[in-house]
Amino acid sequence: MLVKPRISSKIANLKNDRAAINTLFTIPLIFAAAMLSFAHGANDVANAVGPLAAIYDSLSHATISDKAAIPLWVMVTGGVGISVGLALFGPRLIKTVGSEITDLDPMRAFSIMMAAAITVVIASQLGLPVSSTHIAVGGVFGVGFLREWMDRKGTDEKRVALEKQREKLQALKDKLNTMGDDAQQKLELFETIKYEKKKTKVLKRAVKDTYVKRGMVQKIVAAWVITVPAAATLSALIFFIIRGIEI
Repeated sequence: MLVKPRISSKIANLKNDRAAINTLFTIPLIFAAAMLSFAHGANDVANAVGPLAAIYDSLSHATISDKAAIPLWVMVTGGVGISVGLALFGPRLIKTVGSEITDLDPMRAFSIMMAAAITVVIASQLGLPVSSTHIAVGGVFGVGFLREWMDRKGTDEKRVALEKQREKLQALKDKLNTMGDDAQQKLELFETIKYEKKKTKVLKRAVKDTYVKRGMVQKIVAAWVITVPAAATLSALIFFIIRGIEI
């Protein structure tokens, strides 16, 4: 209600281009980020303080309850912990997600924030322990891959170079199929085709990296796969050490 009149007044003087439309997403982006922060607290912080609340309840009542009360100090601990962690180590992750996967602008960032926030809120309502960070990164991938698909017939410099290289490669293949029985010429042409295939792959990767950097995708997927068993192994090891000390 407060923002709509302001947006309406700005629309009257806007140009019909992407840069102008992006200026309308500044305030909505702030609200979307706030909503994602709310969702993050509802899910990720709850994942962290859940075991702490259960342990405290068990120690307080000397029994294991089906439902554990959550004291205020447990909630405060979770809130302070996420704030301090964000302040100390958050900038590196922000840089990775915000600039090293795909190019973002206010419109794309708003789409990612809203998609991630809605997904996390629904998961929280269902009681599903998910990762807000992984979901947000999934939103970044979605925007990047959609851009790549929508621009698949684009005319930018890299795509034009790729199309020319493909035509050149196809011409060499056609020539190889129609060539006679000269083994030496066939061998030389075959080597040329192998070289041109490598050039085509390089150009194709350059076009794809314009939208989504494949190397970063591989690192993130590897992190998703590695972190769960790594955390499980580490927690089991810590528990084994503590139990040994206790004995």
